[in-house]
Amino acid sequence: MDVLQKVNLIFKDVLEDDSIVITRSTSSADVEQWDSLNHIYIVVEIEKAFHIKFKAEEVQNWDNVGELVDAIESKIQVNG
Repeated sequence: MDVLQKVNLIFKDVLEDDSIVITRSTSSADVEQWDSLNHIYIVVEIEKAFHIKFKAEEVQNWDNVGELVDAIESKIQVNG
């Protein structure tokens, strides 16, 4: 399973919506339930799932899922 697929599962779980399909270009504007509070929950679940940690500045700078996935992949390479 690639990073985007795993992230998609996390979104479905956190937002409690199995119909969500995210792509690299998906942003919070595209997903009704993706508000600032759920963003925190998503980040926490991603950190747990991938055994990584993000700084607040990183989280604030993502404009879409693609940037989130790139950040995950760069941390996996550093930690892995």
